[in-house]
Amino acid sequence: MNPIELSIFSSRISAICDEMGIVLQRAAFSPNIKDRLDFSCAIFDAKGELCAQAAHIPVHLGSMAYATRDIIGQVDWKKGDILILNDPFLGGTHLPDVTLIAPVFLNNKLLGYVANRAHHADIGANSPGSMPVSSTLEEEGMIIPPTLIVHQGVRDDEFYQSLLKAVANKKQSEGDFSAQISAIQVGLDRLLVLINSMGDDQYKQALKGLNEYGERLAKSALVEIPDGEYSFTDVMDDDGQGTSDIKICVKISVNAHRIHVDFEGTADQVAGNINCPLSVAAASVYYVFRCLMPRQTPACAGTFKPISLSAPVGSLLNAVRPAAVAAGNVETSTRVVDVVMGALAKAIPDKVAAASHGSMNNVAMGVRSQKQNWDYYETLGGGMGAFNGGDGLSAVQTHMTNTLNTPIESLELHYPLRVTRYEIRDGSGGKGKFNGGDGLIREFEFLDDAQVTLLTERRIKQPWGVNGGGDASVGVNFYDGEKVGGKVSLKVKAGKRLRIETPGGGGFGKNK
Repeated sequence: MNPIELSIFSSRISAICDEMGIVLQRAAFSPNIKDRLDFSCAIFDAKGELCAQAAHIPVHLGSMAYATRDIIGQVDWKKGDILILNDPFLGGTHLPDVTLIAPVFLNNKLLGYVANRAHHADIGANSPGSMPVSSTLEEEGMIIPPTLIVHQGVRDDEFYQSLLKAVANKKQSEGDFSAQISAIQVGLDRLLVLINSMGDDQYKQALKGLNEYGERLAKSALVEIPDGEYSFTDVMDDDGQGTSDIKICVKISVNAHRIHVDFEGTADQVAGNINCPLSVAAASVYYVFRCLMPRQTPACAGTFKPISLSAPVGSLLNAVRPAAVAAGNVETSTRVVDVVMGALAKAIPDKVAAASHGSMNNVAMGVRSQKQNWDYYETLGGGMGAFNGGDGLSAVQTHMTNTLNTPIESLELHYPLRVTRYEIRDGSGGKGKFNGGDGLIREFEFLDDAQVTLLTERRIKQPWGVNGGGDASVGVNFYDGEKVGGKVSLKVKAGKRLRIETPGGGGFGKNK
């Protein structure tokens, strides 16, 4: 294909992912999907290699890119099949993230797959919000191994009802599952239109050309990193089960345009739920290097071909069953970004930003009773790290998440909650030639008794600055005016308030 044709093809296949996302958002029932946009959509080739993705959630998309090839090889696919899974040790990330995958057939020939992944605030855990302070995978909710929810166009109603039976709010969950299935169908329809317009041989050639183009762009960016080995170590605050200062170590080996990221020396998996499967660590690694590439670099397998990684089996970043992983996907993934960027700062100091707030600041709450069942889950923004040429943004989601906040109007409409404060946390960013962004303050008043879970980081170890820039302030959590820990479960009373003050981002360069 000539460059113009390749550019048009890249835009067309990416637009299919965008349309899948729009359908999923508009058809979903839960605020977590329709308001916060906690979902992702992608297309894969017949071998399970990434072809395209929408600009959704980096931790979803990178982990799907890493794991889908292994998943699809386990299934005898038929036209009209849709596979569902959430098992972190069989291609998922953590249990709330439910993935659907469907094959694309044309004239009985398998040409690829469409997929989406969406976060379900209720996935059957006893703890409302399904993000408990857990110590085993089983505590975190319903485990769905790779299973055909639709077989040759017919839904498995017995299996489908077993999914709904495991959750508290069946109507909301049914709406979200149906929205995911609808988005899959739209992806299949649109991709078949594209393939029919080109012919399957030309479609395959276009994918080959797209991957070669992505690899060329990736190599052109990675060759700017000087050859050598660069190391960095950072720590997780704690695991919620009594272990603190949990190390994540990285060594990045650069040889021309080839990169290997080795996490040897990282702590063993822990009792708490900050463990993660290797696919989550891979998502974080891919994300950092993608940030160094030109804007037009396509999101395809070729782009990530020059990058490899490894982590010891049984470590925090390559955990084995039955390790708890609920916070690994959200908190540990964010720290992996920090350590990879910290190592790269030694190689290309003017191109790497300071550490951002380093936590998705997870807040889960709700009620399980005979009178009512509700689940609320949200990640809160914080300060972005400063960079060479500008201050960090304040009160934003950074790195491995790309969700919105839940609008106050939607939150107060759906739940017995009132938001009493929502503001910038002035002065929490690190100082320097360029200042880090500030965190935020969000305060909830409870209108009924409820249960709350907080899974937060950077409450002890500050987000660091680079090139002489100052560190940012740590975050702080308060209930009824009293400071509470970073990873806690609370029984809260009507009329009481929960206040989350998120960390800022580090500064860049010395302040003259």
